[in-house]
Amino acid sequence: MTTTNALDDAPLSAFHKRLAFSASGGPFLDGYVLSIIGVAMVHLSTEWGLTTAEQGVVGISSMLGIFVGGILGGRISDLFGRRIPYTVTVGSIAALSLLQFFVDEFVLLLVLRVLIGVAIGADYPIATSLLTEFSPNKHRGPILGYFVVMWFVGAAAAYVCGQLLTQLGENSWRWMLVSAAAPAVLFLLARAGTPESPRWLTSNGRIDRANDALRKAFGPDVTVEDIPDERATNVDLRALLRSGYGGRLLFVTAYWTASIVPLFAVYAFAPAILDDLGFGNSMEQIGSAVITVTFMVGCIVAASLVNKIGRRPLMIHSFLWSAIALVILGLFPNSSTVTVMALFLAYAIFIGGTQIMQQVYPNELFPTEIRSSANGLATSLSRIGAAIGTYLVPVSLTSLGVGTTMLLGAAITAFGAVIAVLWAPETRGLSLSESSGLSAPEQSHSEPVPVCGRGEQG
Repeated sequence: MTTTNALDDAPLSAFHKRLAFSASGGPFLDGYVLSIIGVAMVHLSTEWGLTTAEQGVVGISSMLGIFVGGILGGRISDLFGRRIPYTVTVGSIAALSLLQFFVDEFVLLLVLRVLIGVAIGADYPIATSLLTEFSPNKHRGPILGYFVVMWFVGAAAAYVCGQLLTQLGENSWRWMLVSAAAPAVLFLLARAGTPESPRWLTSNGRIDRANDALRKAFGPDVTVEDIPDERATNVDLRALLRSGYGGRLLFVTAYWTASIVPLFAVYAFAPAILDDLGFGNSMEQIGSAVITVTFMVGCIVAASLVNKIGRRPLMIHSFLWSAIALVILGLFPNSSTVTVMALFLAYAIFIGGTQIMQQVYPNELFPTEIRSSANGLATSLSRIGAAIGTYLVPVSLTSLGVGTTMLLGAAITAFGAVIAVLWAPETRGLSLSESSGLSAPEQSHSEPVPVCGRGEQG
């Protein structure tokens, strides 16, 4: 049964919109940093004479940093609060991006790329926890969904910026890498003055500061009395795997990995896949650009549906129809250009549901005390799958062909659908204290992640 209070039932205000924009800096910069290196690598590899292996290491270096950063950022945020790390992460990205302009050694560039990844990875659990803990119930799902959209906006911006900066000639790759500092500074300024999470302050007994934060965000009539008590679910991260939250962490990590492995593979190697499918060079670039935009559209559509049809149905249908699109691609790789592009676009649209749930479920299924840590751990673990998928796709394309590669992606996506059918809870309309609370010990195979009021639709 859902509860009502002034915090959860607050209208979407200018404060929420500013917070949503500033919090989206993390995924925007993630998409930008991971994409701009691909454009810069064309010039960088020629100037430095990098081998294929060295190019691959540079390309994946920030992803390795994200793995470390997700764990560190989540833990720091739960121990010391959200507000200060919230500004430190984007400030670090700005500074490290500027330093890239002066690098003349492969190892130094690699170190900077890893550190940028650490800052990006740390920002994910910090920003989403802060955004979740300020968001009203009925707006939480769409806000977190649009948060994911910003990854593709960042990627698209990187491609446009990269093409423009190519005109600068020999050192254009330096300007490409340093260009990430500009949006990082913009988001740093947008984050200035953001109050601390009142839920985190309350959970740590800092009632006066929590009331100050609430007044700043919602006005004088909202106090800590409007925050439902989560202390019944208190558990530290060390006990997470031994508690009922261990099942939830397994669920989040499993579906996140099943969603992200095929997507990163398709997205990163769309040009190679389209080439193997018979597209010409000009059509490869156009096709890749269209697929990128369509991924973004898919996330926007999913964000608009997450409250209307619910979390669980959205995830199940997203996995199911995405898998079907990949199966058809795998079985008929020699179809017409129009058919192949239609199937790629169908996959990009349908997978949007699982993409936005990568931020919705982790923030709704864990209590304030460990929300950021659990989110960061899930972020990090999912990047292992992303890295594996990114590395294995060119091998698979060469040894197995595009048809079999697409079928393997379909199998992983179908596995995600099975996970969703068996484990995905419905949290639509629930307060954070309800969705994150453990109603009972895990008792059955089909209910490893019990959620208080699962059937409540709100």
